[in-house]
Amino acid sequence: MNRPGEYCGLCGVIGSRTAPSALAAEGLLAQQHRGQEAAGVAALTDNGRILLHKRKGLVSEAMADAPKALFDGSVKAAVGHVRYGTFGGDDILNAQPILVSMAGIPVAIAHNGTISNAGSIRRDLQRKGHILQTGTDTEIVLHLMSRELERNNYNMRRCFDIALSKLEGAFCLLLLTPEGMYAVRDPLGFRPLCLGRIPEGGWVVASESIAFSMTGAEYVREIGAGEIVFFSGDGSRPSVARFDGAAELFRSGDGLAQCIFEHVYFARPGSMVFGDSVYRVRLEMGRRLAREHPADCDVVVPVPDSGMFAAIGYSRESGVDLDMGFTRNHYVGRTFIDPTQAARQSMVMRKIQPIPSAVAGKRVCVVEDSIVRGTTSITRIKALREAGAREVHMRVSCPPHRHACYFGIDFPQQDKLIAHDRSVTEVARILGLDSLAYLSVEGMLSCVGAHPVRDYCTACFTGEYPVLPPSDGYPGKEEP
Repeated sequence: MNRPGEYCGLCGVIGSRTAPSALAAEGLLAQQHRGQEAAGVAALTDNGRILLHKRKGLVSEAMADAPKALFDGSVKAAVGHVRYGTFGGDDILNAQPILVSMAGIPVAIAHNGTISNAGSIRRDLQRKGHILQTGTDTEIVLHLMSRELERNNYNMRRCFDIALSKLEGAFCLLLLTPEGMYAVRDPLGFRPLCLGRIPEGGWVVASESIAFSMTGAEYVREIGAGEIVFFSGDGSRPSVARFDGAAELFRSGDGLAQCIFEHVYFARPGSMVFGDSVYRVRLEMGRRLAREHPADCDVVVPVPDSGMFAAIGYSRESGVDLDMGFTRNHYVGRTFIDPTQAARQSMVMRKIQPIPSAVAGKRVCVVEDSIVRGTTSITRIKALREAGAREVHMRVSCPPHRHACYFGIDFPQQDKLIAHDRSVTEVARILGLDSLAYLSVEGMLSCVGAHPVRDYCTACFTGEYPVLPPSDGYPGKEEP
């Protein structure tokens, strides 16, 4: 892996006059960047049945052979999911939503994040005789619910609440039952989840608000950290509460742990994330980077596409012209398809190539959003020099990644991160740069405004984890 991978993207639609399944699929398409491994939609019909369709691949591939029943007039709610697997393998069993029957009651669930205590819960369930069919952390939520059914008189909401109180780490969940749809965000708010209103009736919940433009919804607000929101399906205003574990946490006065890397890299520029415009945050990161680390250069060059808006901000603040020193081939497949490192390196150059006439003889300042392993950066820097660049400097719109993430981002183990246990000077030498500088933690946090800076998780930069990492480590994409 040369770029970090996000866990997943969610989209739930209920009460819409337009087929909710079709809108959910459109919302997933807008969030395809959050996962390309698999996609799926579960649909609730008028008679209380839940239909499920999921496939490996992109949304367009997965939905190409969806049954017509998924889109007919009997469907009143749907939840959709795009997967980038960080827990469990890439088998279709691990694709979501997951649909089960609890004592004859159909329940579908979709999840974004990583439940950090999933390993210990999973082992406990297995010791007590539970048979788990997937390698995901998501499935344990269903098992925790099913254990509570009889003693809580089959009250699905109460069983869900009890299950949530046992979870730690990062989780945004959409749950579909014959009663309607539930949307949940963990008490620390690691991953984003937002609420939209369809003007002619209905509600949309999505990981990013970019999904709303595809579904005709208007942005209302974030789903609050620790909230459990229930939608009955008749288009009425949803009920909002805090689940038990979240209420206790908020009474203690502890803050949030929203992932700042959503703003740095993952989210689409057109989204509102944690109450801030991603576009404006990235522009400001570029401006702040130029103030902290000006470069003696002739041209500012963004790395498409994720470094684009920070580069614009850097250029505007520094007064140095911005030019497209790289061109991107949009028709090249995904780099993780080919398993060998040599093939991945080749794919990097097939996707993004330097433009010699834009960089030849110039002192180039490349603006990147982040550097993880550094292997793609080495390839691109070498290519710029071969294209005639006189000097190559790099400025990065976040701090160095020196620590693993256990809360929903597939960063590799710490010893695979190029900045782990290395100085900036050492990293610059490995990459073959004339100079390298990163945005400071303080500078990065100064670019967000909707929440206090204490409400953001910066553990991958600082090593200061908001909750203890799992004692048995992070399983990555290995089967547990």
